[in-house]
Amino acid sequence: MIMAITAADVNKLRQQTGAGMMDCKKALEESAGDFEKAVDFLRKKGAKIAANRSDREAKEGVVIAKASADNKTGFVIVIGCETDFVAKNDAFIAFANSIADIALSKSPKDIEALKALPYNNEITVSDKLMEEIGRIGEKIEVLYYETIEGGNVFPYNYNGNRLASVVAFSKDGGQDVMKSVAMQVAAMAPVAVDKDFVDAKTIERELEVAREQVRAEGKPEDMIEKIALGKLNKFYKDSTLLNQDFISDNKKSVRQFLEESDKDLKVLGFKRFSFL
Repeated sequence: MIMAITAADVNKLRQQTGAGMMDCKKALEESAGDFEKAVDFLRKKGAKIAANRSDREAKEGVVIAKASADNKTGFVIVIGCETDFVAKNDAFIAFANSIADIALSKSPKDIEALKALPYNNEITVSDKLMEEIGRIGEKIEVLYYETIEGGNVFPYNYNGNRLASVVAFSKDGGQDVMKSVAMQVAAMAPVAVDKDFVDAKTIERELEVAREQVRAEGKPEDMIEKIALGKLNKFYKDSTLLNQDFISDNKKSVRQFLEESDKDLKVLGFKRFSFL
């Protein structure tokens, strides 16, 4: 016999889990009013939804960059979902920030290590993700999590939680300078700090594309490699951070901006993610 479930019971479970009213009512009925079993029921429902939506893509989400209190480490994390409606929801943004805060306090090495961490005294981050799937009814996952270390790390979050970057510097270069470089990374999406940091696979791909373009233009075969190398140099200028035109003053490169600001300040690396 199914016991009577009161509105107060349902509301209590809703406050505890964030699940919908009818889901909470059913969970309590199925669990004979036992709140722990009801929470487990909702988690299992989340797992079932996750299995049913395994072929869906989490194309939207919340992007967050953070740095440690000593500014020595930082990361960019993305909590993904299926729709921008969910991504823009205040409760989902708060949930994403709660995961980011756990990553900040525990410094896990990768996504799997992050998901194994406790979310609270009762469940893990992985369990909480399942709960959110059950509550929202969309695929929810940690899409991206990359860390970086340096003498001083600066995070930049663009308005709307759609774009973020974090840049590692050799030392503290001052808030204005470091923010300008982090904004450059966010806006211009460089592939590497400098041309020497571009991986061989990318270089060969760019050369091959350039060769085919030159051939399509009907250029003599003996000129193809020289022209392709010229296009590669253009790629370096457009796509490597230090060689890009500085967005706040396109008469100088980012390298020149840094040298004018502090000749000893170096960019060690960066991480970036964008839904824009």
